[in-house]
Amino acid sequence: MAIEENFLDLPLEEVMGDRFGRYSKYIIQDRALPDARDGLKPVQRRILYAMHEERNTHDKPFRKSAKTVGTVIGNYHPHGDSSVYEAMVRLSQTWKVRNVLIEMHGNNGSVDGDPPAAMRYTEARLSAIASELIRDIDKETVDYIPNFDDTIDEPVVLPARIPNLLINGSTGISAGYATEIPPHNLSEVIDAIIKKLEKPDATVDDLLEYVKGPDFPTGGIIQGKEGLKKAYQTGKGKIVVRGKAKIEPLKANREQIVIDEIPYEVNKAVLVKRMDELRIDRKVEGIAEVRDETDRTGLRIVVELKKDADSQGILNYLYKNTDLQITYNFNMVAIKDKTPQLLGLVDLVDAYIGHQKEVVTRQTQFDLAKAEKRAHIVEGLIKAVSILDELIQTIRASNDKQDAKNRIKQQYQFTEEQAEAIVTLQLYRLTNTDITSLEKEAEELQAAIREYQQILNDEKKLYSVIKKDLRKMKKQYEEPRKTRIEDKIEELKINVEVLVASEDVIVSVTNQGYVKRTSVRSYTASSDEDFMMKEEDHLIGLYELNTTDHILLFTSLGRYMPIPVHQLPDIRWKELGQHITNIASTEKEETIVKAIPIREFDAAKNLLFFTRNGMVKKSTLNLYASARYSRPLIALNLKKEDQLVNVYLTDGNADIFIATNKGYGLWYEEKEVLPIGQRAAGVKAIQLKEDEFVINGLAFNRLSPMEYLFVMTQRGACKRISLEQFEKSSRAKKGSAMLRELKSKPHRIVGFEHIHEKDDVVIRTKKGHVRTLATIELPISERYSNGSFVIDTELEGEVESIWLKSNLRKPFKSEVL
Repeated sequence: MAIEENFLDLPLEEVMGDRFGRYSKYIIQDRALPDARDGLKPVQRRILYAMHEERNTHDKPFRKSAKTVGTVIGNYHPHGDSSVYEAMVRLSQTWKVRNVLIEMHGNNGSVDGDPPAAMRYTEARLSAIASELIRDIDKETVDYIPNFDDTIDEPVVLPARIPNLLINGSTGISAGYATEIPPHNLSEVIDAIIKKLEKPDATVDDLLEYVKGPDFPTGGIIQGKEGLKKAYQTGKGKIVVRGKAKIEPLKANREQIVIDEIPYEVNKAVLVKRMDELRIDRKVEGIAEVRDETDRTGLRIVVELKKDADSQGILNYLYKNTDLQITYNFNMVAIKDKTPQLLGLVDLVDAYIGHQKEVVTRQTQFDLAKAEKRAHIVEGLIKAVSILDELIQTIRASNDKQDAKNRIKQQYQFTEEQAEAIVTLQLYRLTNTDITSLEKEAEELQAAIREYQQILNDEKKLYSVIKKDLRKMKKQYEEPRKTRIEDKIEELKINVEVLVASEDVIVSVTNQGYVKRTSVRSYTASSDEDFMMKEEDHLIGLYELNTTDHILLFTSLGRYMPIPVHQLPDIRWKELGQHITNIASTEKEETIVKAIPIREFDAAKNLLFFTRNGMVKKSTLNLYASARYSRPLIALNLKKEDQLVNVYLTDGNADIFIATNKGYGLWYEEKEVLPIGQRAAGVKAIQLKEDEFVINGLAFNRLSPMEYLFVMTQRGACKRISLEQFEKSSRAKKGSAMLRELKSKPHRIVGFEHIHEKDDVVIRTKKGHVRTLATIELPISERYSNGSFVIDTELEGEVESIWLKSNLRKPFKSEVL
């Protein structure tokens, strides 16, 4: 006999989509997100309800946690015991929950992230405030649904006589949704709800007069009221939360930073470890020791500082680079009307008020029905006492209880309920004195019935009941605010001295891109030896700087790198420096044109750029401050085939002199070049003919009469010219001739520098010969002469390039240029 096989032939994507859809619906509605009404996730609600059902309340002794976990799993939540116990523990952790819902004896974890003891060791019970979440649940205030195996019922939501969602907040991740609702102060939230009850059209601004902001159980400081307002308007927003720290003086001119509050949900042990790593790795200078002095009296982290350390700078560094300051992101998603919704403050308050209206209405209906039922019975008892003798005779003549009830109903017109109460009446109640207590009870019941009916018929009366209960909750459970709120987010300024040990060093930069810093000791011990560099390379900068300074390296492609001196490789004087490609990713044909040391990126100073195609650009120095140097940044916008030839740092009052290869020079004032943006191309510096290009652009302040212009031609001729031989002109002109034009073998300038009498010029020829020339030995030449021959080009080759011999300079002890 063939077995009939029943298989459905379905596309995989349909099956996967359907199953994942069902799973997503489950974890969104029944696992990860809180209900907007009572602020609880299903597992939390089941834990609290199970403890209430077991009478494990705040006025009873503690009970083993394992017993509660077993009850929750067996009756309501068929999942792993660890998930239930972890949820239970979190509700008891004072650093996670603003008002704990479960009190726990034993190890329930720590702010250091330590795990709690196993559930067989700990004991728990509901807290007093948790009882307010469940109060009146027996008055049919909420709906019930069958549990997972249909054996008992469980509540869909708790009555929640306190606004738990805002008070304790919630965090969770589900499929496609996440929630992050911070805890708040109970008094403030209740005041805001009362305001909304009194003024139904209250706005976020109205409520924010009461709800100042989150109130984290760990305290701390919140910065950014704008972010807070946006979060409460839309449900999404960002604020800065920082720990509470103070700077205390110690002996011997030392100080310490004491932290007694940390941001919400930050692991203290990880925070202390990170701070100590910064000290060990010397990422920040001035920390002597980091200690965790937390004990039973409270949290305390001590950062002890070295003598004369910048305590505020170090504190700012800790705020910026550790979890002592964090960004908290609001994402107030909760289940409302069985749907996950992003809710603002007004929405959350309305959801709670709507829930309370339903709870109080249902509670009042329950109390009314109970009071009416009792009033009916009391009315029957009062009537029974007035005809007591006849009733007794009737009952004695009856066969049994049912017969007695029937006779009473027929003879005296009592109802079923009244007859039941009469036949079950105890003999001691048949005294004449009891009639007064019955009449008094009847009056009280009638008054209560009228009260209940007013509540049900008048919304204002209903609101007053909710407000009265909320005020009672506030009086009973209010606590002072723990978290301080500040208007503005403080900008963290960190001086480089905080990060770097201040030390004087020698910085060298070569034309081919080899850089290094050398200790003054190594330089002093070896300065009589030749500087180590490659054969065809030469120094373009040698400076005595501090590790807290910067050096700007400008390349031929119009790019720059703002490298902190302390980040340069520390290499001995006798050894070759490190190539710039190890620090920043430069192009193959890119060479270093200029190195400019910088102490401060001062907006009062300018950078002046000269290009081969005759452009000049001026920009303020502050535009070139950057923390990034791993790849070169754009210094100016170069057109195709143009190159940067020189850069100067100026004070705005310099003279500019530009020389071209065809022997023309143009002199004018820097003021003719207006400052423009960092990435701009600049303006025309000099008018060029065909095949003419700029050899060099100079910027200088005329400090002494011992200054000259030095010209070098490809034919090996050079000369020294005084500036007075030129007339100051204006920008973008052709300029004045500096050479005598020859018909055959004309001189072309290959090198042009601004020199003092003591300067030496180094000359390199195409055949690789290098010669150093003391410029003081040259006579001062006329502007139209071609100078003196110092190189035999037939033997040594034509001159290729020149440069001034670099001597050690202390740039910040002299003028800008």
